[in-house]
Amino acid sequence: MGDGPTITTIAERAGVSIASVSRVLNGLPTRQETVRKVMAAADELGYVRNAVARSLKSRRTHQIAFAMADVGNPAYLAMLREIQPVLKAAGYRLVLHSTDAVVADEIDVLHSLGERYVDGLIMSPLRVTDTHLQMLATARAPVVIIGSVPDGTRVDNVRADSRTGVRLAVDHLYALGRRRIAMVNGPLDTVPGAARGAAYREALTDLGLPYDENLVQIGDFYREEGRRAVAELLARAPEVDALMCANDLIALGALDVLRAKGRRVPEDVAVVGMDDTDLAAASWPSLTRVSLGSAERGKAAAELLLERLQGDDGDPKRVTVAPRLAIRASTAGPDYERTQRKEGGA
Repeated sequence: MGDGPTITTIAERAGVSIASVSRVLNGLPTRQETVRKVMAAADELGYVRNAVARSLKSRRTHQIAFAMADVGNPAYLAMLREIQPVLKAAGYRLVLHSTDAVVADEIDVLHSLGERYVDGLIMSPLRVTDTHLQMLATARAPVVIIGSVPDGTRVDNVRADSRTGVRLAVDHLYALGRRRIAMVNGPLDTVPGAARGAAYREALTDLGLPYDENLVQIGDFYREEGRRAVAELLARAPEVDALMCANDLIALGALDVLRAKGRRVPEDVAVVGMDDTDLAAASWPSLTRVSLGSAERGKAAAELLLERLQGDDGDPKRVTVAPRLAIRASTAGPDYERTQRKEGGA
């Protein structure tokens, strides 16, 4: 084996045919289990693939792009941690784009699919414009969108049910006796901002609570923006007894402001976030939040994209991840959390 491993030795190690090895190494549609066996055998034998030659022959790069608004946002990191191993097991490298939610940058990523620098794209846009939809309709490679798109859009889609998530949070706060429940939201021209704002209003109506514009503050999905928005809200409406925050970063900013103002959490003001990120788990007090299944959405998106790359040309698929409410000290108090730890609860 002086010249190094060959497709024959890889086939023997993997227990598959030479033809199967050739298909995998050339990026052709193959059963997922076969891909895993071949890639594992190739790695064990130290096989170095000539990516340039393979790309020219098969017109495949074995690269997948993931475009998200903010690579520092823990929700996207949770997606990334699930996307990466799924794609790696299938022999793909991951290329990251952090677009800062700039529509022009996202459109540029979609347009560049025509240059064949990647074989597919996973994108999580905060805004879905007509230009997005036009580019998706003519995309030159498979695309999966994480986030909501209009009904009838011909693209695979993995979405969170943030409306139900908001309802879970507001119902929880109401059950605790809170009646001045404020909403700190992100921009209303974003998909999550619009959905969560509408869900908050619907939840109040269903509970028989009035909708008060003074209890709604619009900011952005960042911790510093959360601080600013909550400070403005409390200056205008100091009597609030609960904050429904549109994501965990806003909620963490809210905890910062409440602590600085001497407002006790949850005795004076209960706080709920959304996303269930690692940062929220480490906050003090620990943050009650609605998990929107970022990790599950990332994994589902990667699996849908692989199906397309392996030849699935059926109708677009939609996966909806159900939200879960995780109750912690920021609404139930430290005694509740101590009891949960003692009982081994989540």
